[in-house]
Amino acid sequence: MTGAKTKAEIIAQARAEGFAAAGVCRPDAIPQAAPRLAAFVAQGRHGQMKWMAERMHWRGNPAALWPAARSVIMLAEAYTPPHDPLAILTRRDRGAISVYAQNRDYHDVVKKRLKRLGRWMVAQWSCEIKVFVDTAPVMEKPLGQAAGLGWQGKHTNLLGRELGNWFFLGAIFTTLDLPPDAPEQDHCGNCTACLDICPTGAFPAPFQLDARRCISYLTIEHDGPVDEDLRPLLGNRIYGCDDCLAICPWNKFAATAHEARLAPRPDLTAPRLGDLSQLDDAGFRTLFSGSPIKRIGHKRFLRNVLYAIGNSRTPALAESARAHCDHPDQTVADAARWAVARLAPSGP
Repeated sequence: MTGAKTKAEIIAQARAEGFAAAGVCRPDAIPQAAPRLAAFVAQGRHGQMKWMAERMHWRGNPAALWPAARSVIMLAEAYTPPHDPLAILTRRDRGAISVYAQNRDYHDVVKKRLKRLGRWMVAQWSCEIKVFVDTAPVMEKPLGQAAGLGWQGKHTNLLGRELGNWFFLGAIFTTLDLPPDAPEQDHCGNCTACLDICPTGAFPAPFQLDARRCISYLTIEHDGPVDEDLRPLLGNRIYGCDDCLAICPWNKFAATAHEARLAPRPDLTAPRLGDLSQLDDAGFRTLFSGSPIKRIGHKRFLRNVLYAIGNSRTPALAESARAHCDHPDQTVADAARWAVARLAPSGP
């Protein structure tokens, strides 16, 4: 084993790089992940995310992803918002964007920091490394719990007693043999705040998620029309959903965010739905350059905006929706017609 001194130096360097926390586990530390993932997929709860089923072997067994790895260093990057993310939900003529997507794409920000830390490790100990930020078949949340950063709450997200749940996870797989941390235990107790607040009932049971009803999935991953019974429940959420994160009582201990590139952009904290509906593809790409929102494409984004307009209870926005009723994309046109019908005097 390389030793506690080396590990302490790595943790200290990680904090110097700006990470809020770091911990270590073995690549084989999450044997329960594979059967849980298999059950999730077997029940169809992954929806259209076929990549989860296609890469289950690697995702369920980190040791198979890179057999040479001896340790996994899990790192937390805080993005705690300076405002109440739930307040925007009452401003029906504005679009609600998940806090993590209100500025630069976290994949780029966190990966650059991981690479700097990794290069430093290679220079110090001539080890080998691989870095991952939600772009490979790595189950970051179970690994984060195994490394002691926190536990997977009833909303299935990772939260920590000194972190809250506003943080991204990154991983460095390394050939260094480092002493592992003790896994964190569940501290949710009898609290069900995250389950109770979910607008769509996406949690069949505590610690279980059905992505097919999750607003984050529906607005980001789901292609095509959203089921009509779910559309009213989206409210004004046009990209992601923060409800279950924002309501968690452990956020009173949330780590402070320091990365300016992850701080909310003023123009994305409460954008006007009418303005967003007028964006063409070029305008969409310009507004969301460097943002994770750009990845869903203009048509899916416009679909989301039109659903929000339909839920706005703002008749003045009907014309914004009507302008897209003959859109060449049938999903967009359907969303526009649905919004117009919702805003009609006889609508719901």
